[in-house]
Amino acid sequence: MDALDRLAEPGLDLLRRVDTLLAAGAPESHRVWPLLRRMQVLPGEAVRTFLDLRPVPLAGAGHAVRRLVRGYDDVSAALTDQVLWSGPAAEAYGQARAALLHHLDEGPESLVGRLESTAGYADALADWVEGSRLALARALTEVLRSAEAVAVVAATSMVTGAASRSGPAGPGVGEAAEIAARVLAVLCVAYDGAETLLREWAPSLAESTWRPPVAGRSRDDTPTRVGW
Repeated sequence: MDALDRLAEPGLDLLRRVDTLLAAGAPESHRVWPLLRRMQVLPGEAVRTFLDLRPVPLAGAGHAVRRLVRGYDDVSAALTDQVLWSGPAAEAYGQARAALLHHLDEGPESLVGRLESTAGYADALADWVEGSRLALARALTEVLRSAEAVAVVAATSMVTGAASRSGPAGPGVGEAAEIAARVLAVLCVAYDGAETLLREWAPSLAESTWRPPVAGRSRDDTPTRVGW
């Protein structure tokens, strides 16, 4: 359990009240409007969705992918063993073996290179989730102890339905908009970070293309010698 988990219950309760007040609108020209248009969701729902993001499964995925590299290393070692034979068949096999070794484990575009990039991307996402959850926890800590939170709780503790009929200038609406802006701003930064990670890692996550060996003219006038 991290800081965000510990703040989830009181934070979601406050944001539920914020959502209730914002359902009637927000003050005109308030800075929350661009954030609402971008996120297309009220802060309570946005935070509930974000709570499901956990760094541990992503870090575990990175470790699991790295374990697959061992199998590719074994195959590469088997292909590296020299075979005592010569002739056209041996030359063709050598070309195919070299192409396969290159495809398996030579450079960042090889299969092993892509596996390592995938594991690195999973690690980067895990770090992003951990950092973003911490930033959101800090934001919730600030709004929970703010004067705006007191106003929102007071406004939503009135007779049922009064807050939803109060309109964008009603009691607590401006304070709710301020809380929403603080929370949504943090989430916007978090999702910007995720998009940046995807752009940075996308080239390294592309499909590894198989490039077959260039086949030479077949020869049938030379004997194949094995075990000389």
